[in-house]
Amino acid sequence: MSADLGASAVTFDHVWVTYADADEPALRDVTLRIGHGELAVVVGRTGSGKSTLLGAINALVPHFTGGTLRGRVTVGGLDTATHRPRDLATVVGVVGQDPAAGFVTDTVEEELAYAMEQLGLPPATMRRRVEETLDLLGIADLRHRQLRTLSGGQQQRVAIGSVLTAHPSVLVLDEPTSALDPTGAEEVLATITRLVHDLAVTVVLAEHRVERVLQYADIVIHVDQGQVTSGAPADVMLTSTVAPPVVELGRELGWAPLPLSVRDAKKAARGLHLTRPEEARRSAGEDVLTARRVGVRHGSLVAVHEADVTVRRGEVTALMGRNGCGKSSLLWALQGSGTRTGGTVEIEGRDPAETGPGERRGLIGLVPQTPADLLYLPSVGEECAQADTESAAASGTCREILDRLVPGIGDEMHPRDLSEGQRLALVLAIQLTARPRVLLLDEPTRGLDYTVKAALSALLRDLEDTAILLSTHDVEFVAGVADQVMVMAQGEIVARGSTRDIVVSSPAYAPQVAKVLGGAFLTVAEVREAR
Repeated sequence: MSADLGASAVTFDHVWVTYADADEPALRDVTLRIGHGELAVVVGRTGSGKSTLLGAINALVPHFTGGTLRGRVTVGGLDTATHRPRDLATVVGVVGQDPAAGFVTDTVEEELAYAMEQLGLPPATMRRRVEETLDLLGIADLRHRQLRTLSGGQQQRVAIGSVLTAHPSVLVLDEPTSALDPTGAEEVLATITRLVHDLAVTVVLAEHRVERVLQYADIVIHVDQGQVTSGAPADVMLTSTVAPPVVELGRELGWAPLPLSVRDAKKAARGLHLTRPEEARRSAGEDVLTARRVGVRHGSLVAVHEADVTVRRGEVTALMGRNGCGKSSLLWALQGSGTRTGGTVEIEGRDPAETGPGERRGLIGLVPQTPADLLYLPSVGEECAQADTESAAASGTCREILDRLVPGIGDEMHPRDLSEGQRLALVLAIQLTARPRVLLLDEPTRGLDYTVKAALSALLRDLEDTAILLSTHDVEFVAGVADQVMVMAQGEIVARGSTRDIVVSSPAYAPQVAKVLGGAFLTVAEVREAR
């Protein structure tokens, strides 16, 4: 270890973490330093140990999770072995994957004050810090807003503010942009970079949407089966098991130095000549789902206004738009168990809202944003067996689908012990076991790494007898899997067309490869085919 390791904001000194009853350590001999005022981006495949690494920084591992930690973790000079999470509250601030789940009050101002109340700070100090935080995060106009009325990006900024009022020197963020539309993600990232550059806050950020954050990183920490490699972003990305499209493009074309942003890649691409191959269009089948003038109201709020939707067999349609534009409300209305205040929905002559749960399962399936809501049995094996039974499928059908998506999940594991991505894969496998005519997916790539997203994309493309409609903010996933795109705004469908026509024309929804190569290509796979 270098002599100045103790002067770092966060240090890991030969750290091993092993959970009770686990066959293998979650972290293996990790030695790491994160300097003061650095933005550290943690990357790695689903289940690689990233959450354990983050949890060790604020002492949740092992004080809350159990298990054994060998070695030494220090944060702000404090040893986490002798300082529990509550002892580190003024040193480390943590914002989880779902900011709304952590809210404990009703309004923005109350939420910003809550942590300081728990710390017993004087009222005058609390008032001053609330004002400072409102200004710092650009949310002063939200002061009196109800938290439940905020957009995803606004909720994320409030969640960050609620921990910043305690003046921590280290901020830990778990998937801060994965559920946000491109605009909301940019707002949150602007906030994060301001904290790093203006206030010298150390930020440790785990994110599967690496394309959004890589260009801002001072250091990248790559976790692979519990082993950690860290260093300059370009160096780590050369061999990283996960990499954004712009890095994959650089690898494919042999660019050096490796580009980390669209700007870098556009410079490297000057003089590059590629001929895009003739686009192979899949021939879609007949219309399976037809919805006309669908409306959804929640009290006085019009969530969906006279939406027309047609989804065809063997076709993947992506539904895109800002957080809060009505995408989820539309999906639930189509599925039949959600609110529908107007319009008609028909699948093979039947309205899903007028069918029982058993019949509906084979007609239309929906994987929600919070897949854990559909898991209620104590083990993965029991969930899979129940899915086979309820769908009258051959034994092992659900298990086979799950293994194709995310291999290595043991039958004995409890669903609550799975990562977000693993839970989503399990629920998707359960839904697909019923072989529904229509499959609806609400933010299916949230919590998934690039490898699992590629597996999901291949699986969806193989469902030639299924009509698929997915709601997502993941422009890279859409570029690789969708045949058609619909764009929603304020409850209305404002654009629809082929994926290439819609995403290339939109600065917000264009994938990285399209930005670099001017729209001639959407994915690295297309570039590889053209070489």
